[in-house]
Amino acid sequence: MPEKKAWRPGNMLFPLPAVLVTCADEEGRPNVMTAAWTGTICSDPAMVYVSIRPDRYSHDIIERTGVYTLNLTTAGMARAVDYCGVKSGANEDKFEACGLKTWPGQTVPVPYLDASPVCLECRVTEVKHLGSHDMFLAEVTAVLVDERYMNEKGRFCLEDSNLLSFIHGEYFATGEKCERFGGSVRKKK
Repeated sequence: MPEKKAWRPGNMLFPLPAVLVTCADEEGRPNVMTAAWTGTICSDPAMVYVSIRPDRYSHDIIERTGVYTLNLTTAGMARAVDYCGVKSGANEDKFEACGLKTWPGQTVPVPYLDASPVCLECRVTEVKHLGSHDMFLAEVTAVLVDERYMNEKGRFCLEDSNLLSFIHGEYFATGEKCERFGGSVRKKK
């Protein structure tokens, strides 16, 4: 049996969702940043997290206000996702620079992105200081979905949105379905 080459310990858990995190300071000035260190924590209550370096402009805003929105992204948003990950909101309006249209949040005072197929409004419940990043654990207070992905039967077809993922320094569109959850044990008709 072939052996695998050993590398130093590191973050090789890929793919990750490439999301745009929106926040707003106490005066309502919004910012947007890219994050891939994000995911699900719990289903009941619905909870997610985002891990952000303390030197990022959005970090202090979220730490002070305790709210943010995770905006899922699509392949069509790849250039904006990359731009918002390499430029700082301290120096420019990234919404304007990328042509990102926003709407006022419904449960948090944070805008969400029109182009995003799913937006998760979040209220921070705990901050974990973990070294290079601080993890903002949050309860999901609203899920906003783009009706363009609803089919005629009222099913939300997120798979049609061409979601963007991050793999080892590059962005990829999601691929084709290869199995259905529970399909391996489902009885054949």
